Amino acid sequence: MLNPNVLSYFYIAKTKNPMSKSKHFSTKSVFSQLIYLIDPKIIRDSALESKSNRYTKKFTSKDHLISMLFCCFAKCNSLREVSGAMLGLSGKTQNFYLNHIPKRSTLSDANKNRSVEFFAHIYNKLLIRYGNELSDSRIKEVLGKEVKLVDSTTISLFKNILSCVGRKPKDGKSKGGIKVHSIINADERVPSFVWFTEAKTHDHRFLDRLKLGEDYIYVFDKGYNDYNAFKKFTESQTSFVTRIKDNARYDTVAINSLEPSIHSGVLEDSIIQIGKDKSLTLRKVRFYDRENKKEFEFITNLFDLRPDFIAALYKTRWQIELVFKQLKQNFPLKYFLGDNENAIKIQIYCTLIVNLLFMVIKKNLKRNWAFSNLVSFCKIHLFNHIHLMNFLENPEKDWIIDKQVEHQLCLF
Repeated sequence: MLNPNVLSYFYIAKTKNPMSKSKHFSTKSVFSQLIYLIDPKIIRDSALESKSNRYTKKFTSKDHLISMLFCCFAKCNSLREVSGAMLGLSGKTQNFYLNHIPKRSTLSDANKNRSVEFFAHIYNKLLIRYGNELSDSRIKEVLGKEVKLVDSTTISLFKNILSCVGRKPKDGKSKGGIKVHSIINADERVPSFVWFTEAKTHDHRFLDRLKLGEDYIYVFDKGYNDYNAFKKFTESQTSFVTRIKDNARYDTVAINSLEPSIHSGVLEDSIIQIGKDKSLTLRKVRFYDRENKKEFEFITNLFDLRPDFIAALYKTRWQIELVFKQLKQNFPLKYFLGDNENAIKIQIYCTLIVNLLFMVIKKNLKRNWAFSNLVSFCKIHLFNHIHLMNFLENPEKDWIIDKQVEHQLCLF
């Protein structure tokens, strides 16, 4: 459950009206309750570490953060929309840290000039703060290692801010794009590490940024194939699972026998030598997926695990695809508030922060809410004084009470 200090932010204030028996009223708006999930100390420490308040007179890093989080919660698509909507908050900002409501030009300048590191620090500190609540340690308990999923997603941009998305069109007008490389722990639903590059950057370059060690198993698709990196993984006892390229050249050294207890989808379990000089020894598992009616070939340096476990490990990689889909469908990543690289990175980090806060809430709810419904509810009621956790646990309660009151009033 949530930390008691966090739960205190969802304080219930009873109404004085005797006819109203609502347990969902709060002295703080939904927006305030969401913002209070971020410890003020995290904001202060991040600002000091990144020196993001240097040369700032009025619009501080804290004000900038709250403004951009408002953009994500409210799904705003332009600077004008953000600044215009926030003008209505005049005199109501004491409950969510905001000291200065920005004008459009102020927010634009801040997005262009303030260090992205401030927002990165906020996100990483929140990961540490809520890591235990977001994590499900069952996979680590079974394998004795952390399974980390690696993938990237490309966000197309409206001009050549970051170059090259896809092939160059015949008219010569290529779109700009940013590639977001991510690592997600298999027992979580939020990225634990993010790296931005131009869309044209090849995926395998991200492998150099991975933390190596015998406690990790990295799972990624065949776009990350790099035999030099695989050799480093093996030498450092770092495990990996991926798909073999269709045009890969290798020699089969041995074929392992399949025990009766192995899943019948496993067609072959072999030892191969691969690479330019065939000096890299790996394991290849051929597996038929009946659900998708497709055959897959996996390569790995895990020689002790059952071959069907290798296939199951790779299947967990689809989880990172679901996270990317969740981010793109529920938050404003189709329209950006700036036409520069810095503004785009800030908006992506703020989206990740909001996604993490919603996952914290979802994890602490006994009632099963669809993520998209949870996001939509908070957007609609952003400045209503509803006790968020109580309402989400039992949204029908007040409706039933109100019906009873309405029936009593009809008697008169």
